[in-house]
Amino acid sequence: MRQIPVDTSAATVMVAKNPQPKVRDRRTGEIATDTDTGAKLMVVDVMFAANDEVEILAVTVPETGISGELAMGTPVALTGLIARPWENEFNGQKRHGIAFRAVAVTSLAAGASASKAA
Repeated sequence: MRQIPVDTSAATVMVAKNPQPKVRDRRTGEIATDTDTGAKLMVVDVMFAANDEVEILAVTVPETGISGELAMGTPVALTGLIARPWENEFNGQKRHGIAFRAVAVTSLAAGASASKAA
């Protein structure tokens, strides 16, 4: 599957919704896990602002990659962000979109507080 790296260096990224477990199967409530590490996967909705445009992106990240307090409005860094195009068919209807995955989501609030105190 094609993976497209996303450059976040010129973007402003903030938490739009607290991290939630990624549900693999809605009927059973099974939580998704990383196929390589077995870590529980989380979804963090972020506000991604770049080039005078703002979008809300749902970013999947392993639970071990979440660091710091990620409350709504917290500025964050997205490490290793990639975009993956997807397409499926269900009941004769085709759907498509872009899935976002990151290695880590790190709060920048602690760094800002530390620099203000210095």
